[in-house]
Amino acid sequence: MNLNLLNNLTSDTNDKQSIQKHKLIKYLFNLGPSSVSTLCEIMEMSTPSILKLLLGLIDEGWIEKKGYGLSIGGRKPDLYRLKDKKILILCIDIELFHTKIAIIDNNYNFVLDVKTISVPISKSRTDFFNILHTHLEDILKSAGIQHRQFIGCSVGMPGLIDAEKGENYSYFLSDDENIPLTAAFEKMLNIPVVIQNDVNGSSMAEFTHGMAKGKKNVLVLLMDWGVGLGIIMDGKLRQGTCGFSGELGHMPFVENGALCYCGKHGCLETVASGNALSEMAKEGILLGKNSMLTNLSNEELERIEPALIIKAANKGDQYAIQLLSNVGTHMGKGIAVLIQLFNPELIILSGKIAGAKQYITLPMQQAINTYCMTQIREKTTIVSSELGENSRLLGYAATGIDQFLGAYIKKIKKLKK
Repeated sequence: MNLNLLNNLTSDTNDKQSIQKHKLIKYLFNLGPSSVSTLCEIMEMSTPSILKLLLGLIDEGWIEKKGYGLSIGGRKPDLYRLKDKKILILCIDIELFHTKIAIIDNNYNFVLDVKTISVPISKSRTDFFNILHTHLEDILKSAGIQHRQFIGCSVGMPGLIDAEKGENYSYFLSDDENIPLTAAFEKMLNIPVVIQNDVNGSSMAEFTHGMAKGKKNVLVLLMDWGVGLGIIMDGKLRQGTCGFSGELGHMPFVENGALCYCGKHGCLETVASGNALSEMAKEGILLGKNSMLTNLSNEELERIEPALIIKAANKGDQYAIQLLSNVGTHMGKGIAVLIQLFNPELIILSGKIAGAKQYITLPMQQAINTYCMTQIREKTTIVSSELGENSRLLGYAATGIDQFLGAYIKKIKKLKK
């Protein structure tokens, strides 16, 4: 469906017009419903030229009129957008113990319900890929969708990720074929693949669909099993030289603290993450703390989910409330540093731990008040994400489709030379 349609845009048109059509599709994907005047400005083209492109894409089934824009007196302008399901992308969200699979279109519609499979992230690729591939094939077969219908696949996961080189330096390290992780995914799926850090997916979701939309300077704090930071500065997602920015969880935080999995002692993640929360809960229960969590089975206790602790807190469990308060205090101290470094207008809390709401935000705010300069602190608003547990998949779709369309335009330009 999708790649073939993109290819068809090059037929019956001259080289320049073909490239302009693809650029217009890319702009409409990123902008959403847009007026002719907006498209003229962003593409630096005249109104007749833009209208000619739009009418051509309408005839080819790519674009439709969708509502009216704002007007300062006079007739409201028509808005144009891409039709549903013109571009499909496969999105895979890999967590520590679960992996989510979704198919999303160019208007961010979930084509299928999100599928969750119980496969833990691994140092080794072989077993993980075998399980993932089996589930993917079953999902695509039941949906009647073939690999060639995707523009590509966008994969997000925790770890130290260099998206340009296509490598994760924390997970999926072993590989007998000695090829980058992206290439391994592409070999399995037979479609183009991009990989990215999970916090960047959360940040892009907030930037395109959430509270960061339309804002310039925002920090997105992903509080899951680990702790990550998404940095939106001057209206752009900033990822650093190699894509390694935002490793907040591995800042030295506790003198002579516990050993972190990164190899250092006393990282923020050892006291303010889902992993830390789980470990603290398990240790306390084994020492005889009075809590409804003591009713958990040995298997549940071994890998106690943050959601269970939050659930206990919501039922008034004082031990669970104290655990969350401790995490909030430590996180608040870390956030105070971020506020003074970046002076953001907004900080968005996302991830599993953010679901604790007041049990974590109240002690967090108290710590921020203690450790942050008042004049800077008062310029920052802290909120919890409202996008829901599948929001990262929207971020993966946004980044993936944009990159694949950009790569496709470069390919056309190269072929036309």
